[in-house]
Amino acid sequence: MGKAKKRSLRLGINDRVSNLSREEAVKIVASEIKKTPEQAYGLITLFGLTAEELLEAGASYEAVMGIKGLLK
Repeated sequence: MGKAKKRSLRLGINDRVSNLSREEAVKIVASEIKKTPEQAYGLITLFGLTAEELLEAGASYEAVMGIKGLLK
């Protein structure tokens, strides 16, 4: 790990993900999947979300099928 990454971890720049629960991540992805896909893709791969979870949280079927390659 490089010096910059160690420094940013010590400063707490990336702490918002460590305090995020799986349920919160599903809600964020379901609401943000069309607005900010980069953030949604990161959370999907980080938590290993399934299509069923996203559909139950209120994501549209078209949006979920558009990213089916990322989902388990």
